[in-house]
Amino acid sequence: MKTRRTRSQERILSKLKALRRSLSAQDLYMEMRKNDQAMGLATIYRSLDALKKEGLVHVRLLGNGESVYSLVQEDEHYLTCVECGYSIVIDECPVHHLEATLQQSHNFKIYYHTLEFFGLCDRCAKNSES
Repeated sequence: MKTRRTRSQERILSKLKALRRSLSAQDLYMEMRKNDQAMGLATIYRSLDALKKEGLVHVRLLGNGESVYSLVQEDEHYLTCVECGYSIVIDECPVHHLEATLQQSHNFKIYYHTLEFFGLCDRCAKNSES
């Protein structure tokens, strides 16, 4: 059964699809205002939460504590620097087999997963040695 979405949810989905990058709720709020599609920040948070529960949007917590949202298009994997926050996308996925096993063993439908490793990028590692 398809969930009926609100106009705000549809507008947020369209914006995320057009921008093709992760955005914080605040950034999304500013993007919507820029394009004369203003909506309240609380509405944006509620819409993002509903879209997340539907499995269409995922949220990723950055090292600085900020949450960023993007469309679920495929699983995402990152190397993230704890010093500067720079993230590198990893193309390989070492956990697809685990995902299938968990879905079956726990009778749980998985929409997506994220895998993130935290450490220091080259630049920050060199700066910490100085």
